[in-house]
Amino acid sequence: MSPTPSAAAPRRGPSRRPIGARIPRATYRLQLHADFGFDAAIPVLPYLARLGVSHVYCSPILRARPGSRHGYDVVDPAEISPELGGEAGFLRFAGAARALGLGLLLDQVPNHMGVFGADNAWWMDVLENGPASPHAAWFDIDWNPPNPALRGRLLVPVLGASYGEVLERGEIVLAAEPARGALVLRYHGHRFPLDPARYHRVLGPAASLAGGAAGERLAALAAAFAALPGREADAGLHGQRRERQRALQRELATTLAEPAPAAAVAEAVAALNAPQARDALDALHEAQAYRLAHWRMAADEINYRRFFDVNELAALRIEDPAVFEAVQAKALDLAAAGWIDGLRIDHPDGLHDPARYFERLQHGYARRAGLPLPAEGAAPGPDGPFRPLYVVAEKIAAGYEEVPRDWAVHGSTGYRFANLVNGLFVERANGARMERLWHGQVGAEEPQDFEALAVDCKRQVARGALSAQLTTLSQALQRLALRDRRTRDHGLPTLREALAEVAAAMPVYRTYVAPRGDGPGVVASAQDRRFVDWAIAQARRRSESIDDAVFDFIRGCLLGLPTVPGSEAEVGAFAMAFQQFCAPVAAKGVEDTAFYRWHRLVSLNEVGGEPARFGTSAAAFHGASADRARHWPHTLLASSTHDHKRSEDVRLRIDVLSEQPAAWKLGLTRWRTLTRPWRTEVDGREAPSRADQVLLHQTLLGTLPPGGLDEAGLPAYRERIEAYALKAAREAKRRTAWARPDPAYEAALGAFVRGLLARLDGNPALAELQARADTLAWFGALNSLSMTTLKFASPGVPDLYQGHELMALTLVDPDNRQPVDFAAREAVLRELEALREAADPAPALAALARTPWDGRLKLWILWQLLTLRRSQPALFESGSYLPLRVEGARRRHVLAFARRGREGVLLVAAGRKFAGLGLPPGRWPAAADWGDTVLRLPAALRGAGRELLGLQPGLLDGEHLAVGPLFARLPVAAVFVPRARVPA
Repeated sequence: MSPTPSAAAPRRGPSRRPIGARIPRATYRLQLHADFGFDAAIPVLPYLARLGVSHVYCSPILRARPGSRHGYDVVDPAEISPELGGEAGFLRFAGAARALGLGLLLDQVPNHMGVFGADNAWWMDVLENGPASPHAAWFDIDWNPPNPALRGRLLVPVLGASYGEVLERGEIVLAAEPARGALVLRYHGHRFPLDPARYHRVLGPAASLAGGAAGERLAALAAAFAALPGREADAGLHGQRRERQRALQRELATTLAEPAPAAAVAEAVAALNAPQARDALDALHEAQAYRLAHWRMAADEINYRRFFDVNELAALRIEDPAVFEAVQAKALDLAAAGWIDGLRIDHPDGLHDPARYFERLQHGYARRAGLPLPAEGAAPGPDGPFRPLYVVAEKIAAGYEEVPRDWAVHGSTGYRFANLVNGLFVERANGARMERLWHGQVGAEEPQDFEALAVDCKRQVARGALSAQLTTLSQALQRLALRDRRTRDHGLPTLREALAEVAAAMPVYRTYVAPRGDGPGVVASAQDRRFVDWAIAQARRRSESIDDAVFDFIRGCLLGLPTVPGSEAEVGAFAMAFQQFCAPVAAKGVEDTAFYRWHRLVSLNEVGGEPARFGTSAAAFHGASADRARHWPHTLLASSTHDHKRSEDVRLRIDVLSEQPAAWKLGLTRWRTLTRPWRTEVDGREAPSRADQVLLHQTLLGTLPPGGLDEAGLPAYRERIEAYALKAAREAKRRTAWARPDPAYEAALGAFVRGLLARLDGNPALAELQARADTLAWFGALNSLSMTTLKFASPGVPDLYQGHELMALTLVDPDNRQPVDFAAREAVLRELEALREAADPAPALAALARTPWDGRLKLWILWQLLTLRRSQPALFESGSYLPLRVEGARRRHVLAFARRGREGVLLVAAGRKFAGLGLPPGRWPAAADWGDTVLRLPAALRGAGRELLGLQPGLLDGEHLAVGPLFARLPVAAVFVPRARVPA
């Protein structure tokens, strides 16, 4: 297949169902990049089809910055990445997938774009023309910031040192681009176009240097460029400026194609780059629509909204219909043409109005696909909002938070499930003991309470990395306060401090107050009001010096209550902007700071996790699963993702520590003694810190390979761990940080890791860690079998992250983006296919059970359940969820539920907390180990079926089902009874 479609209208793919989203059975995430593009991924597709997934879930495929390994720094949303293979490569990939019965989901980035370098044409145009650029309103830029020197200018915090220092060193240079007819400033790999109305400052001197006819042409061009309407001219002149400017640049390009004028311009450029011309070059820079600055300036004065605190990712105003079309058209065209079946939307909490965005997404798809649209203002139908395209949102929701039901999505990307299911393998009864152990290790280094730590970290981010945005919000709030005599005495510093406290106290990432449909202002839901009231109350309690009236005023503004008649629009704009501020405060404060400081049990420190909650009860798991079956049956179920801090199997190993706190305490004591030679002092304090040592030990226990490292693998492992330890320490922002690295501390940290992992022989610290890691690997592998069983049978769409169908002991990115050995996984699948066809599978299953940590049993279980999902799609897509009661002495070690549909019943049971059974590592749980434990079966579940995981008969007969025989071959079971009796 070698199509050559146009970018605007991709060739039509396979026909679609006329109405209704195509719901995946299961998805498999592939991380695409230059070394693993479309053509490299095509050979993987047959394996994925045999595995049983229905959809390949691709990382972003639109044109990103060159060399991007993740694709989230998109620079052109209208073009498929040439590094991945371009549009032709994508259609080859999509065609190969469809030929195998596989659909595609695409990851979309509507909130931001990559802007540094020289690759984003929209951003380049803004730099060139400032407010006169047609793209000036596409980015979320404040063209009228508090600093008068930045009015009408964009602060670009890209320099590695202060502007003056960089300029004096000659690192900022003027350059001509003859083929473009353009003049630019360059700083290493960055390009900053000059305002064409200022070209005369170069072309004028060049004309004098050229003389003759060439000089006359350059002089005429200099005058013509100088006559362009200015950037600050009336908006009605912007189009005229643009048209004339492009014509003049074409003329300049033609002129510079000739030797004489080209040489004169080159000489004028060289003169301005000479050391003695620094003042002139500075004056030229000051005349531009941007101001280059040290990257540290971003926290204080940046005047464009970013993705979190990442300077090179500028936020978009996707709420503007023109921006929406420009950003989303390509993906919607591909969907309407039948090449893709759905979208994953990155970071919707960064959007101005997520509900409206999702509605536009669905309507944009429907229009392109020729589907009937609902009537304007029509109420949602019995199946919820209009959702003809499968869409999931990367929404991080707290356990007490409801994803808004009016969003036109089919669910989220599964972070809540990942944390919910992981918590089942944490021994909740030992939470207080593990916390005492943690505090005993770190002493006064960290607060005694995670919630207090999280608030402190969010406050730090609000006042630090996001300080400029906080100032802008505070000034908007002050303008509102000044309009009313009752609030005009609220000073700016007080409002700023109070806003930081409220943002830090917000119990969720953000609220979702939304624009009114019947006039100016916003409307808040009951959930929004509850969260705002909570945040105000907590902030009030923590801020004894701030008057209650200030918090009352802020509360009203956050809920969209007008301060004075006619202020509805201003108040609404403030409330919407504050929500977009809260999300990065939460993400950077909790995920990227607090999670790297609090190490009671780091398997709980996961995206969307709540480390203050020590584990998940069976009742909580059942409640969440039943709710998901009723309201979000098509949401993704994740366990590992490209964003995870640790892979599922690393977490499931570390979970075992919660079952054995005494052994964990003893180990920490021993390792502290054995690692003394590699510790030192920096600034009078121990290095690495106690907290960093506890984190490192848990990391090693979670990632050391079972059976031990070998000499060949030791260097690569040591490099991985050292890189992780450095990243973790910088994220914690205690002894070093990305913004202020401490070379001495980082050197001490690196030396500690290298010492601990220096050699295999004669290294008692590593030997003891390895022995403990082998124990955790055994019980963690059993946990993994159970987690896999629960995930692939639960309500929702199970999602596999690349390579994690086997045991993948990966850490946070970039570690989790390592190349995947798909050939090895395919070989294991072939082995399992033979096992399923064997006359007596028991010996082969017993052989796999001897080494559960190698992942073959994990792959067996998920493959068996994916096969069932393929043969019984309706059971999983719409089947109900029924918790099953477990009775007997070992009831805490078993979780069970059933899925019911017209096709039949699936009974699922999984063991958990295996270390607590008292078995030594290496001994498989036998039937007798489950004692008198039974499952209570409702009459509707009884019948003759087959147990799919241990490949044995499954008879559901009578009121009780004994767990021992059910777990005779594996400590998990899935019994399918076809055509079961279903109550009317």
